[in-house]
Amino acid sequence: MSTTEDSTPSQLPRSVAQLWGREPVAVRRGPKPSLTIREIARAAVAIADERGWEAVSMKAIADSLGLSTMSLYRYVDGKDDVVDLLVDEAYGLPDPELTASGPWRDRVGAWARSAATVLRARPWITEIPMSRPPMGPNTVSWTEAGVRAFDDVELSGQEKLNALLLVDGFVRHHVRQATQMGLLGQPNDTDTSGSGNDYETTMLALVDAERFPALTAAVSQMHDGDDDYFTEQFDFGLRVLLDGLEAMISRAQAGRAPTRAASRSANSS
Repeated sequence: MSTTEDSTPSQLPRSVAQLWGREPVAVRRGPKPSLTIREIARAAVAIADERGWEAVSMKAIADSLGLSTMSLYRYVDGKDDVVDLLVDEAYGLPDPELTASGPWRDRVGAWARSAATVLRARPWITEIPMSRPPMGPNTVSWTEAGVRAFDDVELSGQEKLNALLLVDGFVRHHVRQATQMGLLGQPNDTDTSGSGNDYETTMLALVDAERFPALTAAVSQMHDGDDDYFTEQFDFGLRVLLDGLEAMISRAQAGRAPTRAASRSANSS
């Protein structure tokens, strides 16, 4: 007889199986577990929000939950499992209607901006070295929404996944770079208006127009401090990325057009 346990790949990380409610039942010594895997995940996120992801450890989580470190191993096997839980809980679920309507560029743009909002609130996510792709139900839902953004685009399934990875990589890199440069302020501080202006003022004070004429001219034409520096740079990069994808899609469509015309001609003769 087929069961949920039978359909769970044996190599599936325990934490991923738990997130999907597919962990095989195992007989363990000791009292019955009193916590859910999501409670552990929320405890890990709370620590990362307060002290950064590197502060998340088995001991820190156990302490916050009033457990001994050893008792936590009844729920998770180690740090890799904790990272799976941490990332999935930190992202949460995307808006179900995020990429449900509109032209594909608008849908992909909405996905990218929504993902950036999550990462701006929790920039520590971008600092986590991933030993395996996120596979929890929340992060998989984000992937589903991203692939769905390309629904009516003439790309193969692999190309859609590749395009989404490209967009995701841009979002993660941009937020990480902005965080490292101090352009985002505190995690929940959305006012970055002075960051670009500070850069402009500093660079103009440092560079010699005769030695660095191109840079001086470019910096002097930067926006003033009333604009959101992060948003301006993000929108520029996303627009260039989408322009590139659109050009690739157009070339693919143009290449398929003669084939379709020839097929119609053959069928009519």
